Amino acid sequence: MRDLDIMYMKEALKEAKKAMLIDEVPIGCVIVKDGEIIGRGHNTVEKDKHAFAHAEINAIREASEHVDGWRLDGCSIYITLEPCAMCAGAIVRSRIDRLVIGLRDPKRGCAGSVYNLVNEERFNHRLEVTYDVLEDESRDLLQEFFREKRKAVG
Repeated sequence: MRDLDIMYMKEALKEAKKAMLIDEVPIGCVIVKDGEIIGRGHNTVEKDKHAFAHAEINAIREASEHVDGWRLDGCSIYITLEPCAMCAGAIVRSRIDRLVIGLRDPKRGCAGSVYNLVNEERFNHRLEVTYDVLEDESRDLLQEFFREKRKAVG
């Protein structure tokens, strides 16, 4: 595991904690270009009342504003949980070069677990993918969130 991957995944975990503080599923994301974080995002689905207000989409929007365009080539994206189909598609579509994942998602993950949209040979863009960076920290945050949710229900 590269030191920079750990450093940027810690930033993604900070974003996930922001989501948790507003009672959102704690998933966080950062996008990095040339050593600079140009996009940050965390889940805001409930707050925004929008099905696609996922961490990745929020970070892609901010990074696109930063570069004043939709192409994010030369960028790496760090996500605490493997992206869903929607987010994996957005990552491919925005031409991000590298995907770093904290925790795999065996139920919804579309970067190799359920399906592999980020390396689908029929698409014209594929990504380098690194898995399991600070996996335990990502898992612990999600487990804590859902444990508290179950307690609140009774």
